[in-house]
Order: sequence, then structure tokens, then C-alpha cells
Amino acid sequence: METSARPLPADLAEAVSRVPLGRLGTSWHFFESIGSTNDVAARLASDGRDGAVVIADGQTAGRGRRGHSWCSPAGAGLYVSVVLSPRLARHDPDRATLLLTMTAGLALAEGVAAATGLAPAIKWPNDLLIGRRKLAGILAEGVSRQDSPAVQSVVLGYGLNLQPAAFPPELRDRVTSVESELGRRFERGPIWAATLQALAARYDDLLDARYDAILDAWRARAPGSRNARVSWEKAGGRATGVTAGVDGDGALLVRGDGGIERIVSGEVRWE
Repeated sequence: METSARPLPADLAEAVSRVPLGRLGTSWHFFESIGSTNDVAARLASDGRDGAVVIADGQTAGRGRRGHSWCSPAGAGLYVSVVLSPRLARHDPDRATLLLTMTAGLALAEGVAAATGLAPAIKWPNDLLIGRRKLAGILAEGVSRQDSPAVQSVVLGYGLNLQPAAFPPELRDRVTSVESELGRRFERGPIWAATLQALAARYDDLLDARYDAILDAWRARAPGSRNARVSWEKAGGRATGVTAGVDGDGALLVRGDGGIERIVSGEVRWE
């Protein structure tokens, strides 16, 4: 059930007041309980509210890529959505749009590392892992504005597990949390501010068309993008191969029996 937006809690307001946020934070929208932060951010995006940030204590209908749900119990994680406009990039805005999710994954990894000392790896295209267990995920959704049918903005949502309560017990072998990895309690304010600060800096890189810098930094945090065995669905059935990096538009390259395959979307399984 969606409640009305409230002022930022004191811990969050104090934390973000200490960091540079560039184009982000043009408006803040905090909810104690909400269906999905992405849905609220999409309405803001349709009104042209670039830089708006939505955060919730809990979500009742959080979601991930390809229709998967994202467990979002109150107080156990960060559930955040931001309105971005990669088409404002000064050069090749189509490429900026393609690279937005990778940019966000990189920023989220950098923010977590800065705040906690953990070193999450990125799994293409949008998951943060500690070892083989998932710490965070990202969902990007295009939004058309009221004055144009074309996609002008992107809602960038991320979910980050802070406490073990953020995931059901049956997922314990596949999912982790900041507090599980650190072995102690960790306050949400500093890590929220750090992730937003990192996203703001990398968003500036994206709009200034520093695409190679983004890709180089992403590759350094994504060891599985090379020399890892994967499988994926393609016409004719399931295929297997070995990862061979990502190209300049962020597509995953996989070396299979027929040569290099370029995977743009879809479910890839690391084996």
C-alpha cells in the first residue's frame, strides 16, 4: 500500500547534506511503505523531474529485471529510484542510454566500497556480488514524457541488502547483505549518501561522454566478464561459451563454437 511522501528522515537528510550530488537531488520523495519506488519515479519522470530521488523504507511490489520480484522488507535495505536523462549526453546519446545500467552498476559498487570497505564485483549487466552471492541489483526503465511519445528519461532503481532480513531464508545461499559481510550493524545513511554521490559522479561522466573511462572502470570490477563459462538461450536452444569481455556499447561478448557471440539482453547463467 502506498503512503504519502514525507520529508527525509533526519539520518538520511544529514548524510546527503555532506556529499556533492551534482545533478541529483533536485527533489526528494521519501515513503515509509510503497508498492515500487520505480513506479513513483516514473510519474515524476513523465513530468520532466530530472534528478528526482525516491526512497522507501519498504516496498510491497519491488521488482528486478525480467519480471523477477525483489524482496523489500521495511528497514532491511535501500530501495531507491532516480530520474535520469542519458539523452542529454553531449555526444552520442544513444550510446549513453545503452551504457546507463553499466554506469549505475559501477557507481553502486564504488559507493558500497567507499562506505563499507567491501569490494563487490559486478556481474553483467547489473548485479553486485560478494563471492557468488548477490548483494544488490539494478533496474532501468525508460519513460516517455507527457509532451513527447519518445523515451526521454530513464528511471534507475536499485535495491541493496543491508540486513539479512532483506531476503527469505531459502535464498541464503544465493544472497547476502552488508551486515552479513561485515559481521556488524551498519547505518543506512552513510551508504545511501555514498551510493548517490558515486552515481552523481558517474552520471556526469556519462553526460560528458567519458564512455571509455566508465567501461574501463566497469571491466576492472567485473572479473566474470572474461574467461568465465556461461550459458544462455538463443534461437535453436541453449548455448554455452566463455566470456570475452564487453564491447563499447556494453554488450557481453562470449566465445562459443561458432565464434564470438554478442549478447545484448536476456538471462545469462554463470556456471
